[in-house]
Amino acid sequence: MLRSKAFNLLKSIHLMAGQPNLAYKGIHPVIASHGHRPHRSVAYRQRYKTGAGSAGGRSLSAPQTKAMSEQELPGLLILDIGGTYGVQENIVALLKKHFCLITMKEFLANKKEMSKKIQSVFVSECRPTVDQELLESLPNLKVIGNSGVGVDHLNLKMISNFGVKVTNTPHAVADSTADIGMALMLASARRLVEGSQIAISPHTKYFAVDWLGVEVSRATLGIIGMGRIGYKVAQRARAFDMKILYHNRKQRKEEEQAVGAHYCEKMEDLLQQSDFVMLVVNLTPETHKMIGKKELGLMKPTATLINIGRGALIDQDALVEALQNNIIRAAALDVTYPEPLPRDHPLLKLNNIIITPHIGTATVQAVQMMAEEAIANMLAVLNGQPIPSEVFPK
Repeated sequence: MLRSKAFNLLKSIHLMAGQPNLAYKGIHPVIASHGHRPHRSVAYRQRYKTGAGSAGGRSLSAPQTKAMSEQELPGLLILDIGGTYGVQENIVALLKKHFCLITMKEFLANKKEMSKKIQSVFVSECRPTVDQELLESLPNLKVIGNSGVGVDHLNLKMISNFGVKVTNTPHAVADSTADIGMALMLASARRLVEGSQIAISPHTKYFAVDWLGVEVSRATLGIIGMGRIGYKVAQRARAFDMKILYHNRKQRKEEEQAVGAHYCEKMEDLLQQSDFVMLVVNLTPETHKMIGKKELGLMKPTATLINIGRGALIDQDALVEALQNNIIRAAALDVTYPEPLPRDHPLLKLNNIIITPHIGTATVQAVQMMAEEAIANMLAVLNGQPIPSEVFPK
């Protein structure tokens, strides 16, 4: 349904009968994505890894040719095509239907010409890095389309000072991220990773009868952050007959009634009562290290902490201590800080933790839907239409 809505929006933007392409009527120089990484300096020129593939040129379909007349497709900056860090080939094909793609390598090789063409930047997996130098070199930039919901890697205030819009894709990520939250909760509760290692180990001669996990069914789940993803988690938890508590900046009465959840105005109350605590909030200065030694100490010794938000929501040193000393039973993290963790990090040496490589949106469907939503957002900005998902600096 979301995919059809995105395509309908793309169609409505490009097939405005008798209207010229508004993207070229005014130049208006803001930013947002997924993950928490430090800003790079000018030295990024040598650190970007690019492949042999080129995104230059344009590909116009008949409807687009009609809508845009003889004008060139708007320039879109991406890091690269394919490879370790580049945009996937199938997403490139989708982007090419609406934009003239320019890779970072092409841009750096011919800044004078390319800087005039680029009106949009497509940020995927926090790449390319958007810093002041890049913004200053793109005088016609109008929008940064972030493929993903988290934008903590973007300096929104700085970007807005350049007159640039920032958009994200909150609708596309909700189901896949809620799924990984439930997967982590179930895997940790039933010690799935440990069990798999025992089952395939060449040293296993028998299965111990006292090797036990805990049940998710009828347990208490505390959700910190009842936004789109938190609500999707609550929907899934309801099928397990879980008691659902949630803490949010504002009470969500309609949502809580729909899933039978109970509002905890104070996060401390949720922490003390929950068997599983799941973090589903954005990373902001207010939420940075919101779970520290004090908060972990409030949790039950049989409780599990699950993080599908951002790594820096948790004081990881405090988490190491809590897991080592059995302050809490276990943790399951799809996000850490940094990503990946240094190979000698103490979290990697514990047996009561599961860590996955930030795969909350790593599904074929989610990646496609994020690209579609990002495209719809960027085209809306370029054509002077209402923006479906704009991110505003606080």
